[in-house]
Amino acid sequence: MQATLLGILGLALLGTLHAQDSIPVQADFQQDKLTGRWYSIGLASNSDWFKEKRHLMKMCTTVISTTAEGNLEVTSTYPKGDQCVTRNSLYTKTEQPGRFSYTSPRWGSKHNIHVVETNYEEYALVATQISKSSGSSTMVLLYSRTKELSPERLEMFTQFSREQGLTDDEILILPQTGEAGSTGR
Repeated sequence: MQATLLGILGLALLGTLHAQDSIPVQADFQQDKLTGRWYSIGLASNSDWFKEKRHLMKMCTTVISTTAEGNLEVTSTYPKGDQCVTRNSLYTKTEQPGRFSYTSPRWGSKHNIHVVETNYEEYALVATQISKSSGSSTMVLLYSRTKELSPERLEMFTQFSREQGLTDDEILILPQTGEAGSTGR
């Protein structure tokens, strides 16, 4: 019985590791070119918080900078009610350029972040596998240097999100906001 349970747990772990490995990372990733201001244009997720908050989400502004240790400081400003809220996250670099890890101090969730594709000057597609005690989820973000992107880029985001197992109900092109910080989550 115990051997069977360990075998099942091992297969589950292998499946999780395989899922993380199946998410591509930008070839020849150049971290310094990813820094600067971005707008969250698209957000897709199969998490419970997304399902609960989806109708409230709006475009947000994110500023990415590099720390002295080579990690990424990610500062997102988004509207919440009638005010703007700022959230800071430290993405720790991994052995693979374009891949980062983050642990949420608030929720204890572990985030495996992949910069899937970017041309640095127009858009960046980022996928995150999130693990916490209650289960795992996937999140895909589409960033843009401007508040609008071409229909082709939006379709690329939608198609990639579907390839990650997300349904159309779990994919959202974020509505624009005024100039407080311009936001989403």
